[in-house]
Amino acid sequence: MTLPRPVPSRRHVCTRARPKFLLSLLAPVLILFLCAGICAQTSDAPVADDEVLRVNTDLITVPVVVTDARGRRFANLTLRDFEVRDGGRPVKLDYFSTGTERVAMLFALDTSGSAREHITRQTEAAFAMFTRFGDNSRIAVLQFSEQAEFALPFTADIKGARDAFQFSPRRGRHTAIFDAASVAVRAFNVAGADARERRIVVLFSDGLDTSSRTPHTSVINEARLRGVSIYVIHFPLFTPRDGRLVARRPAKGFRELAEQTGGHFFQLGDARSALDPRAAYDLAPIFRAITEDLQSQYVLGYYLDAAARAQSDHRLQVTLTPTHKRLRVQVLRGDYSLKQ
Repeated sequence: MTLPRPVPSRRHVCTRARPKFLLSLLAPVLILFLCAGICAQTSDAPVADDEVLRVNTDLITVPVVVTDARGRRFANLTLRDFEVRDGGRPVKLDYFSTGTERVAMLFALDTSGSAREHITRQTEAAFAMFTRFGDNSRIAVLQFSEQAEFALPFTADIKGARDAFQFSPRRGRHTAIFDAASVAVRAFNVAGADARERRIVVLFSDGLDTSSRTPHTSVINEARLRGVSIYVIHFPLFTPRDGRLVARRPAKGFRELAEQTGGHFFQLGDARSALDPRAAYDLAPIFRAITEDLQSQYVLGYYLDAAARAQSDHRLQVTLTPTHKRLRVQVLRGDYSLKQ
């Protein structure tokens, strides 16, 4: 225990020597305050900026799926089981996640077709899927027919998001699915986005594109460069042919939006349900399938070094260690560009 220092009697203090005495006491204190201020200025701001810059621009994440010989998802792997090469050069993995901790999920809603009624009824199921992910996840809603418009920009607050799923039908207009998909993918190219989040587009449409200027191949390339996976929910339209109803074929490349970006293609309904005016479609199983798909993925990450930053376009290769020869790896982001 430290004993209190005795307070000197007034009669022992020399009045003439008081200024020098006080200065000698205050000088170390002033020096300490000055040093603390300088250290705070030289350490806090630059370090915070560097950390934000490092996370936002230097961390490259690679989502992958691992399956066995029967095509079933394989879990329980660790960081040490993976090897990643960037342009043929091995890289040191700095980030590893089993499942999806956070998502940036954009719902793209086709307002021009018959899917409107089904979409507006599935609001709660869609939000239930979104809330299964971490608190740092974000949600956005894009509505489109001939033009694409954001009903809800990216936000972490879903309280006001329900209104974005309600819209009036826009019949008699053209539909530009691929143009809208391109807008959706480019919406992820924003400052401040966390590189560790999974970027997902859930696209609802009847698949009949009548006015897009953007080819589906461009959308797929943009999605792959930005690490965006597209999950397509197809509400097919049916037409009579040879005495029976058949589904109208969607636009070329519609299914490929999902299959070539690491997402999945779902078709809802059949000819029988199309004839039933009371048919009710339940998207909850599809949303559960999307959730399970994301949670069974691995996300690998590494920081760019000077040599990698000097290159604009990169090709990624992910393999497993020799002890897992029977397993297969599907890379959901095979390449990326620093020219975003």
